[in-house]
Amino acid sequence: MRVTSPLSSVAPSPCAGPAPNTPQPAMLLQAVFLLLLHCFACTLGQYELCKSLVSTDDGSVWEQYACQPKTASMKDHMRIKVDPQGITCGNPPERFCTLENPYLCSDECDASNPDLAHPPQLMQDKERNALLTYWQTVTWRSHPEPLLANISMSWNKTLELSDDVLITFEYGRPTVMVLDKSMDHGRSWQPYQFYADDCMDAFNMQPKRVGDLSPANITRVICTEQFSRWVGSKNDKNVKFEVRARFAVFAGSRLQNMDSLYTRMESMKGLRDFFTFTNLRMRLLRPALGGTYVQRDNLLKYFYAISNIEVPARCKCNLHASQCLMLDGNLQCQCEHNTTGQDCQRCKKGFKAKSWKAGSYLPTPNGTPNTCTLAGSPSGSNCECYGHSNRCSYIDYLNIVTCVSCKHNTRGQNCQHCRLGYFRNASAELDDEGVCIECNCNQMGSVHDRCNSTGYCQCKDGATGAKCDDCLPGYYWKQGCYSNVCDEEMLLCQNGGTCHQSQKCICPPEFKGVLCQQPRCEAGKDCNAASSLHLTTATLLLCTLLAHLLATFTPH
Repeated sequence: MRVTSPLSSVAPSPCAGPAPNTPQPAMLLQAVFLLLLHCFACTLGQYELCKSLVSTDDGSVWEQYACQPKTASMKDHMRIKVDPQGITCGNPPERFCTLENPYLCSDECDASNPDLAHPPQLMQDKERNALLTYWQTVTWRSHPEPLLANISMSWNKTLELSDDVLITFEYGRPTVMVLDKSMDHGRSWQPYQFYADDCMDAFNMQPKRVGDLSPANITRVICTEQFSRWVGSKNDKNVKFEVRARFAVFAGSRLQNMDSLYTRMESMKGLRDFFTFTNLRMRLLRPALGGTYVQRDNLLKYFYAISNIEVPARCKCNLHASQCLMLDGNLQCQCEHNTTGQDCQRCKKGFKAKSWKAGSYLPTPNGTPNTCTLAGSPSGSNCECYGHSNRCSYIDYLNIVTCVSCKHNTRGQNCQHCRLGYFRNASAELDDEGVCIECNCNQMGSVHDRCNSTGYCQCKDGATGAKCDDCLPGYYWKQGCYSNVCDEEMLLCQNGGTCHQSQKCICPPEFKGVLCQQPRCEAGKDCNAASSLHLTTATLLLCTLLAHLLATFTPH
């Protein structure tokens, strides 16, 4: 019998029924979306508990489960950045028109007037008192240059999408845009989905819908025309990144077979990573055109405006936490299973008898917690391997227990040393996966690929530096360090010679030697006399030849 501990109590179900107060019409759409979001969370209600008290013959004991936080609207926690600088309208104040009334240009954007300003934070605010608020760019006044804008969203936390991303555009959806994601806090980006009114023209891609995808290619990045074409209706405002439809490929259209989805999450390579991100970015590449070509006589009707961004997601806690709270300005998993870290991505100190592992959805419905084990416990084979091995072996003739197949570039009886070619990371604990750093000795400049405890390699003659990738004074680098033949300070070329790349003295004709230090004529010999004799002999021969020629052609 499974008995829930008071420590893991569950809040009242948000799907129980509507609130007693009826929402105002302006808030109806948002209320409906949140209701769907909450009900979707109920559908994914598995894995909400990390542990519960279970009665056994030996008394009550904790039973551990794989667990994850509930899905939530992440727009309340996101940090928005807009670029390029000056893309937001209002500075200086500017008039704009709409596609529905292209020549009634009575609206104004003015950053100095709160009633007329459209700053970026209005993309994530809550609409109150039936007042629609939105961020807006400058108009396309610099046509034919493209009107480009980037909206970057960050959370300083790894998240997992749990429903459709929904972006609401006012005054027309872009005809061309890209949704990007990052998994390393914005250091690198990759496309999530392309959007265009003509995918072939914009991205040289065949248009597709999520419904065209199969289980085998569900993580494929596609270009869709579904949310970009102009239909002339103010109600067609939303651009989606469809998550629910992808889940439905495995769980059915009503997401009733969630066990199938969770099984695929474990077995299909890249599926969980596809829904995982730290940052999102929208690249707006061309605004709504109203179904026509750009009308250059009225560029005030072309701009971007976004009133809302919904990102339904949950904190990624590697199935080691059921709660994620805002602490010190950042989302933080409340880790269980003896794990720690912002994403519960490592074992607590003292609980590393075996390597850390993410929890598993399988077997459903409770999964496998993969709890970190106390060092020295039976599951650690009574041998401390600092989390670098989960197997031990008894060596009979030495009467010792030793760790087997040490990972993370460690070695030794307890995986406490670094492999040859690696050295200890002084800033890391012994049980850290990054405890051993590669020496990276330069093959040309070092004796071998090993280094000392501080990371310095053993250098060949003339080489220097921590990695032996530099040369000492008096040496030059050419796939290794070689002694300088000459230089500009110590090893000067003599007798007017010039130094070429520290490798060779180029000598004048009358000198030779490495440094042009030796005359070409040996001592005791009259080089000038020899030259004169040689010249005289040559001259005599030439004169004799000329005389013979003259005698031949002179008439008798």
